[in-house]
This record gives sequence, structure tokens and C-alpha cells, in this order.
Amino acid sequence: MDKLVVPQNTIEVLQKYQFRFQKKYGQNFLIDTGVLERIVRAARIGKEDCVLEIGPGIGTMTQYLAEDAREVIAVEIDKALIPILEDTLSAYENVTILNEDILKVDLRKLVEERNAGRPIKVVANLPYYITTPILMSLLERRIPLDSITVMVQKEVADRMRSGPGSKDYGALSLAVRYYAEPKLVGNVPPNCFLPRPTVGSAVIRLDCRKEPIAEVSDEKFLFAVIRASFNQRRKTLLNGLGNAPDLGLDKEKIGEALSQMGLSSSVRGETLTLEQFITLANKLKA
Repeated sequence: MDKLVVPQNTIEVLQKYQFRFQKKYGQNFLIDTGVLERIVRAARIGKEDCVLEIGPGIGTMTQYLAEDAREVIAVEIDKALIPILEDTLSAYENVTILNEDILKVDLRKLVEERNAGRPIKVVANLPYYITTPILMSLLERRIPLDSITVMVQKEVADRMRSGPGSKDYGALSLAVRYYAEPKLVGNVPPNCFLPRPTVGSAVIRLDCRKEPIAEVSDEKFLFAVIRASFNQRRKTLLNGLGNAPDLGLDKEKIGEALSQMGLSSSVRGETLTLEQFITLANKLKA
């Protein structure tokens, strides 16, 4: 099978199966060899690796992954793509195709069965409309993961990598950094896809943490504090947390915790580091 990343080959396959792009699935297939090779290099796939690919499309990236990995599990939600994948990947005996919604797959069971519970690597060209739910689901479920290398909307990549004081800094930045170390692989222009998206894209690699960045007394409470801090980001932390009904905190207690940390009562959430949020949440929980 010729490589699908060549635009002519992609078009031939789509025409052969009379495939129609589904807007609800956010389908944009990669047609740039240089970008594809860069993604695979960034994922650092080795012969012993089990790789989970989310949204393989017609199998463009799957072909490359299958040549480098021990096994590839490709999860595709669009049933119209399954016969195409069975055709384009028929030469690869180490690929398993699942017609499933990735948010509903028992990934822990999958990792146990296919990789004896050892960490797997995730590679994906994620649909932009559901990028954050998929990423957070992967991270929050504590599945054994080595790394996640994904194509996302550039704006989302900026938010994942941003630090305190940046306009892009927010709850997503902190959540990603809590579970992983984000690294930008590179930006990708719209002309690298078929059909062309209306926005720029970026490839980002998340190296998943083996140990927590700091000791947290209550993770659920920590992220409730973070969300409340950014729900109205121009408000002070004192007001943002004090007015959050689900936290049930009085302002005196919040002010006392901030004072113990050497922070002003007028400080805003957008200026705190992840470590400071953890310290604050631990104090408020205590």
C-alpha cells in the first residue's frame, strides 16, 4: 500500500469509498509527509511500544506507527471509516481497529490486556471540538501512560503551555501541568490538511508524570479551587473563591490562607503557579 499521506493517494481512497466528511466528527486528514514524520519522531515510538491512536481517519498516521511499534490500537468513532481502515491497513498484522467512542472505552482494561499493564503511548490528530474532554479523560483516569503526542488547535496548544501572567493561562494550563510536562513540537498550517481547517494547528507532546508534582490532600477540591479562580479571571482570588457556591468558603478563611503564603488579598488567580494553587487548596481544605 502506498503511503496515504500523499494527497493523490488520500483522494483516491476517499473517491473509491465515496467517503463524505462528517462535520460532527471534525475530520481533517493530514496530507503533509514532513509534518507526519515529525509527529512520529516526537512520539519516540520503539519496537517494544504499544501505541493507542485516537481518530486514525483513513489510516494515514497508523501506517507509520505500525512500522515502528510492536502494536497499534486504532480507535475510530466513525463506522463509515472502518471498511476503509481494514483496506488501507490490511498489510499490517500488528494493528487492531476498534469502532468505538474513545471516551467510553475501558482503557485501563485495554492496557492490561494488550501491554500487561505497562504504560502505553498515545498519538492522535484530535478533532478540535472535543480535544479538551479527550485529553482530560486520558489524564484524569490515571491510565498507565508514558506520553501523549497530539495534533490540536494552535490556540489550545498555547493554553496548555502557558504560564502565570499570560492571557492564555487558565484551568487547562494548570490541569495539563499537574499530570504532565507539555512540550511544543511545532506549528502546522491549514494547507497540510484535507479538507483545510479554518484555524492553525500545533503538535504538542505531553510527558506524563510518574510522581505527583506536589502532595495534594484532595484533588477534586484542588481543581474546584482552580476553576473558581478562573471563572471570573479579573476578580481577586478572595472574591472568586468566596463567591463560588460549590466551595462553601468564607472570605476570612481565604484571606488567612493567602496571608500565610505571603500573598496579598488583592492577588488574582492568573498570577499563581500550580505549586501555589496546591498549597492554597491544602490550606483551605485543612
